[in-house]
Amino acid sequence: MTTWTNDELTRIEHAEELQMAPSRSDGTPRTPVPIWVVRDGDDLYVRSFRGSAGAWYRAARASHEGRIRSGGVDKDVTLIEVSDPAVNDRIDTAYRTKYGRYGASYIDPMVASRNTTLKLVPR
Repeated sequence: MTTWTNDELTRIEHAEELQMAPSRSDGTPRTPVPIWVVRDGDDLYVRSFRGSAGAWYRAARASHEGRIRSGGVDKDVTLIEVSDPAVNDRIDTAYRTKYGRYGASYIDPMVASRNTTLKLVPR
């Protein structure tokens, strides 16, 4: 399994958002959508603001593959569903820390959507 380089992690971590293009069933990428991304250690995570109803999230969950662009990094990724409560607690904190300036109307849905947490693993 491929890992992120320190440079990639830093560039994506410091980017405001990430362009996510989940793969369709035929392997072609969907139109990219901007989403928030957070870092925990040597891993990157995303969530769906709209919860499980988010179109990009439904496509990502169906294919478990996609392409991301952020901070000058352009990569194919595997999308792994995360259910570990301890990891999700850290991701909640990461969202509050990185994006808290946007206020509760944005942060609260991201924290409430912890069941949509996806780990980005480079391919």
